Amino acid sequence: MRIQKLSAIALICLFLGACGLSLVPSKDDWYAMHYYIMQDFEWKLYKDLSPAARLEFQKLFWASRSPEAKQEFDNRVAYTMKAYKKENSRQPYNVDRAHVYLLNGSPVHIELSQNDNWATRMTQGVGVNASVNDRSNEDVSANTLEVWTYPYDKYLIRYTFYFRSPNEWRLDQAAFSGNRYMGALEEDNKLGLFGVTNPGEYKAKLEQLKSIK
Repeated sequence: MRIQKLSAIALICLFLGACGLSLVPSKDDWYAMHYYIMQDFEWKLYKDLSPAARLEFQKLFWASRSPEAKQEFDNRVAYTMKAYKKENSRQPYNVDRAHVYLLNGSPVHIELSQNDNWATRMTQGVGVNASVNDRSNEDVSANTLEVWTYPYDKYLIRYTFYFRSPNEWRLDQAAFSGNRYMGALEEDNKLGLFGVTNPGEYKAKLEQLKSIK
């Protein structure tokens, strides 16, 4: 029974990791920005490095990738800095929608749901409180749900984000059901667009960073 529980937990962790739900430390700006395009062996090593070694890692990270990949990533970061600043003013790239955008780029389609509910407010009358329907606080243009669609082979992968007051957008975990190839899409982007040009040489250089104190 204990083994079965541990196996279940391991599978859940693996699934969440594949879907980009691992927590990102917010104090290390570089790590928070790059986490979602890093391969597993990179972030595992990075966490154990000294501050001086991490600086060298950051240089080596992009030196081992194509200039085109770096330019594309910079463009995506620039977009998140503008698009998601209201959600996270200090790290706009460290929110759920930004994580998906940094890794997968622009979706081919975005489906929006909007708020069309009338607001109810309490008004102060002469000696009485009355609950009335009023449209003064209604915001009919406020989006409450976004569904991003990406093509993968002959399939369509969808990410669903829901709005949570006052200004947060969260990736809906329930949306993972039916997205059988979501992990494959993300892995292809990590190894394809953001892949290392010479993995053997790169890993050897990373190992040397462990000796930097």
